[in-house]
Amino acid sequence: MQFSCKKMQTFAITAYLVICLSPIFVKFVQGNVDTGVMSKNKNRGKGSMWWGLAKAGEPNNISPTHPGVISLDKSVYGTLRRKQRRLSRENTGLLEAVARGVSLAISECQHQFRNQRWNCSIKNFSRGRNLFGKVVEKGCPETAFIYAITSAAVTHSIARACTEGTIESCYCQKHYSSPQQITDGKTKEVSTARRFEWGGCSDNVGFGIKVGREFVDTGERGKSLREKMNLHNNEAGRWHVQSLMRRECKCHGMSGSCTMRTCWMKLTNFRTVSDVLKERYDKPAHIAAHSLASSKPNKPHANRFPKGSTANSIPTKRENKRKHKYGFQLKPYNSEFKPPGDKDLVYYELSPAFCEKNPEFGIQGTYGRKCNGSSEGVDNCSILCCGRGFISQEVIVNERCNCRFHWCCDVQCDMCKVKKRIDTCV
Repeated sequence: MQFSCKKMQTFAITAYLVICLSPIFVKFVQGNVDTGVMSKNKNRGKGSMWWGLAKAGEPNNISPTHPGVISLDKSVYGTLRRKQRRLSRENTGLLEAVARGVSLAISECQHQFRNQRWNCSIKNFSRGRNLFGKVVEKGCPETAFIYAITSAAVTHSIARACTEGTIESCYCQKHYSSPQQITDGKTKEVSTARRFEWGGCSDNVGFGIKVGREFVDTGERGKSLREKMNLHNNEAGRWHVQSLMRRECKCHGMSGSCTMRTCWMKLTNFRTVSDVLKERYDKPAHIAAHSLASSKPNKPHANRFPKGSTANSIPTKRENKRKHKYGFQLKPYNSEFKPPGDKDLVYYELSPAFCEKNPEFGIQGTYGRKCNGSSEGVDNCSILCCGRGFISQEVIVNERCNCRFHWCCDVQCDMCKVKKRIDTCV
């Protein structure tokens, strides 16, 4: 085939442009790809999409397929990672337990901070990592509490679900070992007066910790300081659920002599766990921004759980092995302080003031918040209103009063008008 002179010139110019501009085009494409990767990695570890399971109970988000089994709406299920979906398939009923755990965490968070500048509000926030607002993008104490309370609530909910039988792959834990004591290096049985046998059904916190860790920590690679902070606070939440388990017993014997007791381990009420985590929030550990500089990480402190744990409460030795992402030790901001321990909540950024409204971070501000002008606590108007002042109003409310008990079994009360003072931040 012969080409005309004009066609040859057009072909030559096109070839020249392709050869000359191809490197520029390649760099442009690589730049866009790199930018996309950087923007994706930039937000890694700043919020968890699985928090959106808290919305699972809303209408049209969760629907029954047949009695006892429910399925999530695709928009909610689609926020989960591949590993989380696999765990949910392998453990029927797990997602429902996690959803209850997240809802419980939100309820407890709002209870603990109801009288403080930051009140753990989720108003007007979408599901997923924005559930608590963009405050979770900062490595501040509030973020540390959110991660710890959600991790603890999920662990608590999964362990309780095992006992209730709503997760098919697990069950309540049974004990078969007799109590023993060590004297002068020799092991002997406890005296008959104090003897007890493990029996009944214990809450399977070991399963809750193991599966809760796999579900909650998915996506946290532990490569950045923020991810290490998240992993530490997640583990701290689980630690407190484990450490606060209590032993319950039932007496056996003639005339209630209690010569023998049957005992089992039970999870404490989650309000107790949230109270302890709130105490840890009030005294958080400030870690250094150069915590990642350590070339010789200590053994993973996440491996250590409270002493005296039984086979019911911790995984087996093989299950207890951690991935490399747990093998780190965070450095304190002040080198004179000790490194943060297992129980501590850690942060590396200071908290916002939470006084002024900041829609970008989902901060509601304290305008219009109710306070207590006569209180000396954190709900004091001078503290909660950030020094702006407050307005006091007297209102009349109807309350039950002069209540009387009538046999049997009725309580009758009068309705009284009571004056109350309401203080509101300006």
